[in-house]
Amino acid sequence: MTDRIRQAFRLGDIEGRYDPWVLGAVAALVAIGVVMVASASIGVTARLHVGPFHFLGRHLFYLGVGLVGAAIISRIELRTLERKGPLLLLVALALLVLVLIPGIGAEVNGARRWINLGLARFQAVEAVKVVLIVWLAGYLVRHREQVQNTWWGLIKPSAIAGAMVMLLLLQPDFGSALLICAIVAGMVFLGGVRIANLVAPTLIVLPAMVLLAMSEPYRVRRLTSFLDPWSDPFDKGFQLTQALIAIGRGEWFGVGLGASVQKLSFLPEAHTDFIFAVIAEETGFVGVLAIIGLFTLVAGRAFWLGLAAMEAKRPFAGYCAFGVALWIGLQAFVSIGVNLGILPTKGLTLPLISSGGSSVLMTCAAVGLLLRVSYEVDRTHRQVARIRQNAAEIAPPREGQIPSPPADPIPAARPRSPAAAPAPARGGRIEPTLGAIG
Repeated sequence: MTDRIRQAFRLGDIEGRYDPWVLGAVAALVAIGVVMVASASIGVTARLHVGPFHFLGRHLFYLGVGLVGAAIISRIELRTLERKGPLLLLVALALLVLVLIPGIGAEVNGARRWINLGLARFQAVEAVKVVLIVWLAGYLVRHREQVQNTWWGLIKPSAIAGAMVMLLLLQPDFGSALLICAIVAGMVFLGGVRIANLVAPTLIVLPAMVLLAMSEPYRVRRLTSFLDPWSDPFDKGFQLTQALIAIGRGEWFGVGLGASVQKLSFLPEAHTDFIFAVIAEETGFVGVLAIIGLFTLVAGRAFWLGLAAMEAKRPFAGYCAFGVALWIGLQAFVSIGVNLGILPTKGLTLPLISSGGSSVLMTCAAVGLLLRVSYEVDRTHRQVARIRQNAAEIAPPREGQIPSPPADPIPAARPRSPAAAPAPARGGRIEPTLGAIG
């Protein structure tokens, strides 16, 4: 018993490591964002008669707060977030309702998407994305059998997503509503739901979304301008044509940092929704490939960490990683697609790069969650390695048996095969399940 207690304390002292690939790619995107916000916002500041670095200072402030928040989240045990998931979901739904209350919700350009905090405004849907991922990850763990085998397992997440979509359409925010539907569908699919069980909801949701998109004249104009922006380049197709001109001017290596012409009052929202077009103009095709590559690395590494967590018997961590990968990957894809003219115009920022307050804060929070997943997966692998090492030291080889070499005490955090794993130790702060290693 004493040896078990000592081993438990030794395992509890083991620390994990944050994934260096995620850290490196996020740091690169943040650095690019700082440079490009400073460059792309010059024309906007001149038009608004504010200082040339007004938006840069604002961006740096929110980025600093967001990075502090990410550091805090990366140190919170995932089991704590899992327990708080239902409460956080109620808070998220309350935020979407508060946006619609006059005096609390702030209206900008005909849309009521922000909560007025006095000195600043907060876009509620950005917090909802993070909370939805945490809650749905816990739901998929608690109701795994129902989700995989019955219709009932899909009712609750579908109802929650439907309620959020209805509240978002009242703002209106059609782009975020579509993104939330895609995140929920992707996480449920990765949770093991039968394809046949997804067919009926898909056949209901897709036509409903099409009807909603066609119900508002401005959405119809966006669709028609996306199909042929040059038919009305000074009205309906103005945003897209200016973005395409900027991208075309960039050619292979760009016109140089700060030398963009389109950002000078030609390209609307150059520092937010259309910052990718400015990047393409100033850095060219090489810069475009670099941005796409960094987002691919972040999303791909998040999926990889999710698989590693699932194989280490940490399903909540795995689903959280999948959710963050879907969010950042899909939002980056839509933002880049809008700038390139392959998708209809939507008001979605480029994560970690576009100027913004709420978007920057909550994307940093999602990165902190992903880093926590990588930390706990790596810690689990180290704990398993320590158990194997202790078992090898305690049990001497039988007579005539060649001793096996000691296990690497610090193995790389890689996906493990579900081969026979030792029973997990109990007590202290030991993880409830220590995954198997091959």
